[in-house]
Amino acid sequence: MSRVAIVTGGTRGIGAAISVALQAAGCKVAAIYEANHAAANTFHEKTSIAIYRWDVTDFDACANGVRKVREDLGPIGILVNNAGITRDCMFHKMTVDHWDAVINTNLSSLFNMCRPVIEEMRDRQFGRIINISSINAQKGQLGQTNYSAAKAGEIGFSKALAQENASRGITVNVVCPGYVKTEMIMAMD
Repeated sequence: MSRVAIVTGGTRGIGAAISVALQAAGCKVAAIYEANHAAANTFHEKTSIAIYRWDVTDFDACANGVRKVREDLGPIGILVNNAGITRDCMFHKMTVDHWDAVINTNLSSLFNMCRPVIEEMRDRQFGRIINISSINAQKGQLGQTNYSAAKAGEIGFSKALAQENASRGITVNVVCPGYVKTEMIMAMD
C-alpha cells in the first residue's frame, strides 16, 4: 500500500522537488499551494500530482484541507511542512505585518498542519513529519529577523514534537537547507 504524503508549498521550488521525489518513491502526493494558480496547474500537468489549495496560516482551512486529502487519497502517513515566505528588511524598518506574515506562514503553519494529522498517525502508530527550516535558523541573517526567528522556532517545535511522539512510531525531523536557486531566493538582492 502506498503512503499518502502532503507537501505544503508543494508546487514550486524545493516543495515541487520534494513532491516529485515522494511520487517517484511510490507515494500518493498531495501538493498544497495557496496563491499561484498558474504555477500549480503547470506543475499538475507536468507531474499528474494532485494539487490542493488552502492557506496554511488558517487552522480551519488546514483541517478541512487535510480532511479532503484523506477522503480523496487515504490516511496521511507523511507530512512535509515546506511552505514559507520572506518579508526581508532591517528590523528597525520592519512592520508588524512583515513580522506576522512570516511567523504565521513559516511557524504557525506547523501547528495548523500537524494538529489535524497527529492523532491519526498516533492511532496507526506510524507517521513521518519533515519540517523544512533554513540555515538562517542556525546563524541568523541580516534583514531576516522575522524569518530567522520563525525558522529557529521550527527547530524547537520539531524537537519537542519528536519527543512526544517517538514512542508512537512517529518521527519528526528538520532539514535546514542553505541557499537553493529557487524563485524565492532569486527574488532576493
